[in-house]
Amino acid sequence: MPRYTVHVRGEWLAVPCLNRTNTIRWLGKEAVRRYMKNKPDNGGFASVEEVKFYIRRCKGLGLLDLDDAVEDALEDNEFVEVVIEGDIMSPDFIPSQPEGVHLYSKYREPEQYISLDGNSLTTEDLVNLGKGLYKIKLTPEAETKVNQSREVIERIVKEQTVVYGITTGFGKFARTVIPNSKLRELQVNLVRSHSAGVGKPLSPERSRMLLALRINVLAKGYSGISLETLQQVIEAFNASCLPYIPEKGTVGASGDLAPLSHLALGLIGEGKMWSPKSGWADAKYVLEAHGLRPITLKPKEGLALINGTQMITSLGCEAVERASAIARQADIIAALTLEVLKGTTRAFDTDIHAVRPHRGQAEVAFRFRSLLDSDHHPSEIAESHRFCDRVQDAYTMRCCPQTVFHSCLCLNVSLKMVFAERAETISGGNFHGEYPAKALDYLAIGVHELAAISERRIERLCNPSLSELPAFLVTEGGLNSGFMIAHCTAAALVSENKALCHPSSVDSLSTSAATEDHVSMGGWAARKALRVIEHVEQVLAIELLAACQGIEFLRPLRTTTPLEKVYDLVRSVVRPWMKDRFMAPDIEAAHRLLVDQKARAVWEVANPYIEKYRREHIPESRPISPTAFSLGLLEMSSGVDHDHRHQDEL
Repeated sequence: MPRYTVHVRGEWLAVPCLNRTNTIRWLGKEAVRRYMKNKPDNGGFASVEEVKFYIRRCKGLGLLDLDDAVEDALEDNEFVEVVIEGDIMSPDFIPSQPEGVHLYSKYREPEQYISLDGNSLTTEDLVNLGKGLYKIKLTPEAETKVNQSREVIERIVKEQTVVYGITTGFGKFARTVIPNSKLRELQVNLVRSHSAGVGKPLSPERSRMLLALRINVLAKGYSGISLETLQQVIEAFNASCLPYIPEKGTVGASGDLAPLSHLALGLIGEGKMWSPKSGWADAKYVLEAHGLRPITLKPKEGLALINGTQMITSLGCEAVERASAIARQADIIAALTLEVLKGTTRAFDTDIHAVRPHRGQAEVAFRFRSLLDSDHHPSEIAESHRFCDRVQDAYTMRCCPQTVFHSCLCLNVSLKMVFAERAETISGGNFHGEYPAKALDYLAIGVHELAAISERRIERLCNPSLSELPAFLVTEGGLNSGFMIAHCTAAALVSENKALCHPSSVDSLSTSAATEDHVSMGGWAARKALRVIEHVEQVLAIELLAACQGIEFLRPLRTTTPLEKVYDLVRSVVRPWMKDRFMAPDIEAAHRLLVDQKARAVWEVANPYIEKYRREHIPESRPISPTAFSLGLLEMSSGVDHDHRHQDEL
């Protein structure tokens, strides 16, 4: 019998449909009738007939025609929402879809798999799993390790050995022994009580990353989880059934307890869950709609699911991927600005950078040469000021290579370890997020400087006394304001970043009755690093627009071939600024060119010229990989493609 899950004023109702020729109007009335039946005051309605409503899909929010037949408009187990006319949505109401729903209405279930063994997952793999490009399966070796560690737990339970978190309470209650008859209840209570996070839910991409990373850690075979339960977690991931995970609530020690508990809560069929098919709904309905059963936790399994630093780690992986991407593109944008401001390329001479043996510095200088070398790529703009009397450029242009940043991040995720080969469990502290928190704090500081130096270059572009260009890069100044407030936006974002760059890891508050008396605050370190990176992307988008606008005032002169290609790419989405217009859409369009890692991205346009120059001038060299990181011990190295900062003169 077909059945539909219908949302009415915060309630989810299962509505069976005996006759699929019934109309969508019938489905709405039946859902309202059931809603009224459950309310002491009938929900404030005298009868179903007086209720006026419309119905929309939870997936995509498309409106349904009330006169269409159910069989023509809906699939079995589809999720719909009845919206009562005149209702005002509460600001606290969980929407049917998370932010960015337009991206997820196009979701297609992947066909390819990534095999996890707990040791070989890379940040690139994790980001792709977050995008829904792959499903997950375990390697045979991982399955064997998981089974071996579970045997240790079963033996502990059978022998009634007193072991923390298996046969005892948690934290302050570690000395409270729990009888065998209540060990399953203990694990469920742990998940429920620890699901105490607040704030907006993580986006589907970030929830997928968090879930995938937790699966990866469990695949190591040290947690004591059963293979049956782990396979159920994998099935939920592969169906993109994603629990409601508030972004706030972790202090980053004893793991990311609150977010991971919300993750586990959905998997046991409680709380809210999202899937591309259902939108937000009660977890039990979402799992059922995908043919899945809620997990029944066995002894130790609640602890196994929630005790780790996957919130910090997964957000940290996204941060380093995005930081690496924007850093290498910052070099291209800075080179374009250098051309517009008629700077010199002599500061990027090979011998200068060989004196200081920093690979990242040498790589950035190399990129500038590959984009600006007039022997390789003749530039009419550069030729126009070859014999000018300027001695040197400002630091924001000539010190770009010296301002690379390097962040070394070890993200090790663990919990109470079960060593099958020793047939014992050991209480350790690998769940503590201190060093990833510090590394993410440093990452935020390093990547922030890309925006700080970019904002100064925007000022130089807009200031006629520094650029020799029209004020604010517009004709008829006064009538038009041009890039005046765009520069203010960049300044505001840079200023906000300065506050966000205060290290969260220097703070600690004792929790759990002084049992967990030193914590990392790594969750905030990861979230604010991502916010800093987003601001950096936006500031560089403004500089990219300003530099391209500067080119307009230097025409008919042309810049180098690769930079002309970048200019053409920008002009394919943003037309020249001839007079004032609504600017925010232009900034957003340029921003997309920086974050889109497909063909229509700034890096993809310029990189072929960089690599061709590399082959012709340094045949024995190879580019520094921005993200050759393995999860377990992850080295977040941004020294390869980063730009800019203040530095003393050579």
